Amino acid sequence: MLIARTLFALLAVAAILCFAMYAGTGQRRWLRLGWLIVKWTIVAGLGFFAVLILERLILML
Repeated sequence: MLIARTLFALLAVAAILCFAMYAGTGQRRWLRLGWLIVKWTIVAGLGFFAVLILERLILML
């Protein structure tokens, strides 16, 4: 659980830094990279929570 939280925090910081780089330089590649990081962070989070829910369901049976 600690590893997942740390990973999500680092990805959030990376996305924020990409958006800051876009604001500073105006280069659209930083904006695209920031949204790409946000998208895959959400996908990874949904997968992580799906595994937790399945684990709980299995334990209930």
